[in-house]
Amino acid sequence: MRQKFGLLLVALLATPLAATAQESAPQTLDQLTPEIDALFAKYQADAHVPGMVYGVVKDGKLAYVKGIGVQDLDARRPVTADSLFRIASMTKAFTALSILHLRDEGKLRLDDLAEQYVPEMKGWTYPTGDSPRIRVRDLLQHVGGLVTDDPWGDRQQILPQEDFTRMVAAGVPFSRAPQTQHEYSNFGYALLGRIVAKASGMAYTAYVQRTILTPLGMTSSGYDAPNAPKARYALGYRWENERWSAEPEMVDGAFNSMGGLQVSANDYAKWVAFLLSAWPPRDDADTGPVKRATVREMAQGLNFVAVANRTGASGATACKQAAAYGMGWRVAQDCDLGLTLAHGGGYPGYGSHVMLMPDHGVGVFALANRTYAGPSAPAWDTAVAMGRAGLLEARAVPVSPAVSEMFEAARAAYAAGNLGALEGKLAMNFLLDRSAENWTAEFAKLKAEVGACPAAEPLAPTGAMSTAFRLNCEKGKLDGVLLLAPTTPATIQALRLRVVPPERQ
Repeated sequence: MRQKFGLLLVALLATPLAATAQESAPQTLDQLTPEIDALFAKYQADAHVPGMVYGVVKDGKLAYVKGIGVQDLDARRPVTADSLFRIASMTKAFTALSILHLRDEGKLRLDDLAEQYVPEMKGWTYPTGDSPRIRVRDLLQHVGGLVTDDPWGDRQQILPQEDFTRMVAAGVPFSRAPQTQHEYSNFGYALLGRIVAKASGMAYTAYVQRTILTPLGMTSSGYDAPNAPKARYALGYRWENERWSAEPEMVDGAFNSMGGLQVSANDYAKWVAFLLSAWPPRDDADTGPVKRATVREMAQGLNFVAVANRTGASGATACKQAAAYGMGWRVAQDCDLGLTLAHGGGYPGYGSHVMLMPDHGVGVFALANRTYAGPSAPAWDTAVAMGRAGLLEARAVPVSPAVSEMFEAARAAYAAGNLGALEGKLAMNFLLDRSAENWTAEFAKLKAEVGACPAAEPLAPTGAMSTAFRLNCEKGKLDGVLLLAPTTPATIQALRLRVVPPERQ
């Protein structure tokens, strides 16, 4: 219990003290675009990418987009924001949201056994006698015990549905017992496509089209890539033996739900903007094709957390990320960028990356037409550059009336030098943790060091029940934390004060 509060204390006290990344006046995105362009131009050259398009979504719209290189090496058509690219595993987020929408419609439950919808799985032999049978949830979050299948899974895109049925019925060798560890599985997401079809009563592609693509106005996007308009089709290539060669075009097949979607940058930006619009929770009308709360659910992992370096040039020097796999997204807490949702896409002929920063309402994505091109580094470096330029504005957490009232009462107690101003406002634990007499002594000690504190900086709440704060005093500054108890009416369960060292003022 004490350890948990200590961690909260550290986090809250750090809030008002965090150094801002931008020390001068914020730049505009237009001023930053030469730096962004240089990041992607260098990547294109170093990775031998024929063509790519990249974009920044901010404030609900495609704020910047640029195509570089060519869609195809013969006709030399330039890449534009309307060029069509396969996005490979970035398709998984569409599949995951389709599953969650079916759950919202009451057509399945995440804890249902997957074999309820894919009966061919019932004959599978599990690795141990105590192995749990695979749930829908396990497939969403890659904890079904199936083996990592990159690059094998990428070549199954064209597999006919009837062949996939026979493959599932034949059984699979497990990598481990389900629910014991995260292991990325394209096969698992192909099974989710079957589950979408069974639960919805229509083809997987038809359900995604009806539920997500059409409502969002993604009119150029779809799964039948070889039949897309040739004038806009970015053909896929591999770089091998110091030259490009065309990859075979892959028709829609049984593994479409793990990687088959084709989009333009203009279309994909609508998807990114829709996802970002789910944050923060609010009382506005919920008008999207899927509920905001359901979109936010995709950021929930199963606690198989890994410590990872941030992707990109700053990864070696940035603090480590705590990362887990949510539902169709790699979810990480980043010390500079806050909550991030990211996913790459690797595919014969294509490579892509997307990263979202819901705390700031910003997303960055890139689509390329070279096998397993992974434009993750320039995407993340763009995000870091935006933060450095002051373009990642944190959404302010509102100060709740309860926090405001209790903060003013705590200030009054400090000014008086005793807890009189807090009478009737203290939770039952407060005086058990430190007596009134010791609080009087604490106030006296602090006043002797910094004096009276007539002014306060704006509160830095982390929720409706807690805040960090800073008091500006006669001879220095005090940092503090106020934590309310889960009681009605509101009461104070903890108050912490400390003198700010001169070098941190």
